[in-house]
Formats: sequence, structure tokens, C-alpha cells
Amino acid sequence: MPQDQSNTFLTAEQHLYAALALIPYGSVTSYGRLAAMAGYPGRARWVGKVLSQLPADSQLPWHRVINAQGNISFPANSDAALRQSTRLLAEGIAVRNGKKVLAKLM
Repeated sequence: MPQDQSNTFLTAEQHLYAALALIPYGSVTSYGRLAAMAGYPGRARWVGKVLSQLPADSQLPWHRVINAQGNISFPANSDAALRQSTRLLAEGIAVRNGKKVLAKLM
């Protein structure tokens, strides 16, 4: 009897979500590194676009993704930057001036 193959193929976004879910508590990575982890090297901007479309109640750790310079990508003092820095601080990751993340990228 043939196996059901309907769930075998994941979309690019599903690969990204799976890679995002693997970022450990208390760690951060860059958009570019997350793209590579998901199998899409060089697609950092695409990662940013997909993450920007996550539902507000998403349980995925979007806040653990920062830019390659080690900064929160949202404008300083914006609501989104405050949400991200608050979540990072709750995981023990220091953030200077609401922007610079004081942690090494994984």
C-alpha cells in the first residue's frame, strides 16, 4: 500500500519556522544565519519579510533574530524594538540603548 506523501513537502516558510524554533533560549542569531539554517543562504531580507508577517500571538522566538551588526533591526524606541528588547532581557540577554544586543551570534 503506498504511503501518504501529502505532508512530506514543506514550504520555504515552514523550513524557516522550523529553523527559528531551534534557536535556544538565551541565544540570538542573525537574519542571514537563520536563512542559511533553513536552507536558504543569502536570503536574509526574505527572512525579515517572513518574520514581519508572523501573527502577533506567534509562539515562535522571532525576538532572537537580530541583524548582522548585532542590533535590533526595528527603529530605536519603537513599540516593536521595545517588545523585542523586553523579550531578550527576560531571557538574560543584555540590550544597550534599546538597540545593541550584547550577545554573540550563534
